[in-house]
Amino acid sequence: MKIFFKGRSINYFDSSEKSSAYELGQMLSDILLEHVRSNRSIVFLCIGSDRATGDSLGPIIGYKLSKFNKFNNFYIYGTLEEPVHAKNLESTIERINNKHEDAFIVAIDASLGKSNHIGYITFGEGPLKPGAGVDKKLPAVGDVFITGIVNFSGMLDHMLLQTTRLNVVMSMADHICLAIGYSMYQLNALTLQ
Repeated sequence: MKIFFKGRSINYFDSSEKSSAYELGQMLSDILLEHVRSNRSIVFLCIGSDRATGDSLGPIIGYKLSKFNKFNNFYIYGTLEEPVHAKNLESTIERINNKHEDAFIVAIDASLGKSNHIGYITFGEGPLKPGAGVDKKLPAVGDVFITGIVNFSGMLDHMLLQTTRLNVVMSMADHICLAIGYSMYQLNALTLQ
């Protein structure tokens, strides 16, 4: 499913469908091939905190991606051990910009949405605005973004993040990591030719 907002599109993938990881991976692979030269770094910025189940999607994905050490110019910021959250996001963005000149940044975060979209993964071009669902003013970041809709948006959004089911978060984390792994293998195979 594709939805258009103010000149940009957001693609939705249902994580309960087996093909969604492949479809997301193919879309990410196409974008990476279009924008990333073989010597350009790819940074996965996994945003969130391990202190709230609903906000832990980013650090869980960062933890899982840190096991993918087979790729050149592939960097991960935000893991369970060293999460990237509201208090250190700005300094982490500065560190990325200083350490990885002209990096292609894939920003990953949890989000809130409509109740019938819980479990959906979104993918779009352009920066991610972290914290928007809980009224935090944080810097926008990323060339593309991936979010997982972990719960519905409503009153007391902070409480909703605390009461999100871990199964929803883990299922989406598995799908997103599978998609990223697929896209990185595709990218490596095509750049080696």
